[in-house]
Amino acid sequence: MEVLRVFNNNVVLARATDRGEVILTGRGLGFQAKPGQEVDETKIVRVFIPEDGRDVDNFGALVASVPPEHLLLADEALRLARRGLATPVSSTTVVGLADHLSFAIKRMRQGIYLEYPLRAEVSHLYPDELRIAQHVLDFVNTRVEPALPEAEAVPIALHLVNAGFATGDLSLTYQMTGVFTQLFEVLEQAYERPFDRDTVNAARFITHLRYFFVRAQTGRQLDDGASTLSKAIRESYPEAYSTALKLQAVLELRLGEPLTEDEVTYLTLHVARMVEDLRLR
Repeated sequence: MEVLRVFNNNVVLARATDRGEVILTGRGLGFQAKPGQEVDETKIVRVFIPEDGRDVDNFGALVASVPPEHLLLADEALRLARRGLATPVSSTTVVGLADHLSFAIKRMRQGIYLEYPLRAEVSHLYPDELRIAQHVLDFVNTRVEPALPEAEAVPIALHLVNAGFATGDLSLTYQMTGVFTQLFEVLEQAYERPFDRDTVNAARFITHLRYFFVRAQTGRQLDDGASTLSKAIRESYPEAYSTALKLQAVLELRLGEPLTEDEVTYLTLHVARMVEDLRLR
């Protein structure tokens, strides 16, 4: 395998003769490595293959942003889930869960607790995924200190649900691509600055939108009546909320149906994270 790009000492993008471009992880794998060199395959711990047309550079940047021990933790935890799920667990799911767990572990160590208002809906719509997510959480809590709260089973279940989202209908992909472009144009007009679509937070925003499209197509928008949480977020991020309302207008026009308050709330959070990227540049 040939090195194409080095993300950090432990993560590289490489070209494999049988699988195309892949993300490789392993301690010291990228140390002093240069594009064009052969990969030291003895150091490879995990191979991640970007699925569903994911941009390999965005995906690699996300992998590099997650501590290696959390990637390994997510991979081990998801082995429990593979037997109970109807679809295979992809690299995208492993990395997405690892990213979530890493942030949750960091929050717990800082004494920050979040309540997830979607448990009733998840329990009703996805009981099997929630049951498996509880087993995943139990496993994670044997490896981390302090333990994550029971509420974390909800977002873990949603990652498992997302693992089953796949479609061979390219018309939806084309529609999503056009809408994503339009949404970034709205963001750039609102803040009068270009948004870097290669950042990790931009990748998270796009991933959220992809799953939003699936939820909208299946009539399962997030809608748990989380008015208290929504109100708090609107007050904490008034500028981002104002921008999210503009995104809401575009999405409603393109999809032909209204967005729920919960969906707008999550749009607000993603806008706030991307705006923070702008301020750090």
